[in-house]
Amino acid sequence: MAEQDEDRADALFHALADRTRRDIMRRVLGGEYSVSALAANYDMSFAAVQKHVAVLEKAGLLTKRRSGREQLASGDVEAVRSVACMLTELEQVWRGRIARIDELLTSDTDQEN
Repeated sequence: MAEQDEDRADALFHALADRTRRDIMRRVLGGEYSVSALAANYDMSFAAVQKHVAVLEKAGLLTKRRSGREQLASGDVEAVRSVACMLTELEQVWRGRIARIDELLTSDTDQEN
């Protein structure tokens, strides 16, 4: 992976590492929410929810737009798909390694018999 891709992966996985941010993503992927409506769902300050939204926005997982006095957040489905693609690539690497371990174990067992 290129350095820029690695930085993007770091930002995406950092953003998704937090339970509250994952929950915010579930909500905004289903539709557009004002940040204040999102904040009403959590037992934390409005400012704390704003910070979570900012982390998700910086990672490119959601976008915000202003409508009057409200900031509306919506999820970016393509960004979530890119996370899924990264995870699929990692899964393929690990499946290959597990298959190789299985081969080695099988060859050791065959040599013992």
